[in-house]
Amino acid sequence: MHYTGTIWRPPYEAGSLIIEATAGCTHRRCKFCTLYEDLPFKFRPSPLDDIEADLLEAQTWYHDPLRKAEERLFEREPAQVSRVFLAGANPFALKAARLRKIAELVRRSFPSCESIGCFARVTDVTAKTDEELRTLRAAGFDGLTLGIETGDDAALAFMDKGYGAQDIVTQCRRLDEAGIRYAFFYLAGISGRGRGLEGARATAAVCNQANPWLIGANMLTVYPTSALYREMQAGRWTEEAEVEKYEEIRELVAGLRIPVTFAMLGASNPVMLQGQLPRQREQLIDALTAIVADIGEERLRAYRTNLRHL
Repeated sequence: MHYTGTIWRPPYEAGSLIIEATAGCTHRRCKFCTLYEDLPFKFRPSPLDDIEADLLEAQTWYHDPLRKAEERLFEREPAQVSRVFLAGANPFALKAARLRKIAELVRRSFPSCESIGCFARVTDVTAKTDEELRTLRAAGFDGLTLGIETGDDAALAFMDKGYGAQDIVTQCRRLDEAGIRYAFFYLAGISGRGRGLEGARATAAVCNQANPWLIGANMLTVYPTSALYREMQAGRWTEEAEVEKYEEIRELVAGLRIPVTFAMLGASNPVMLQGQLPRQREQLIDALTAIVADIGEERLRAYRTNLRHL
């Protein structure tokens, strides 16, 4: 398989066939991010030979290895794959025509594939017309993961995300109209010390105007190679305490008014939680309160300090 560097995927894509479509990130300016610092963005080589080769190789993974060799040799039933996840920081940045071609290759190798997902930036959606979004949905693209991070405009600007809170709302409405489902990644701690609750309220206000099927909360971990670390050293930004991050997440859960799965499943979370809103709101709030009271700052900070990589 043609994979470049570390391959990142959301926890809920664990059962998907992962095919690399791009490497690196088109933006590479978010101050907190170190995931792609040594990997410039690149497209896969035209005419998509590597992707086609990877799909052909993947077909061999989905047949019963216990069957007799001569039976497998004359296998007539296509391999069964229901979902493909395109790896890369934001493959949705590719032109719509190229994404449709990738979808054609996927369906050629796996006719059973029901949907194709990937990471996407808000700006990737902005760059596509309404018609292109509809054609991509028809080609199978569904279930994008958008790293919105926050609805706090001040934090988005400081971190150089390249979009504002209203952009999130506008582009998600366009995805809704095209029939493309999406999940959000939210980054607790991004607003900085003393502003966590304010950031949570702003994020809830944004999410309540959208229709994510899932909001995945992650916790900011500041690594020494990041631009954000240099901002901290210069005294221009102060990191939230670990307890404040949990208070922030609790505020977000309390403020969400949409039906949504809320999850904390990534490695950045010392304690993992998942529940359905609004039905399990009180249980989630109680669990978050218990983490603050029973585990406390010292043990939570020890986890963050020892988290060498995401």
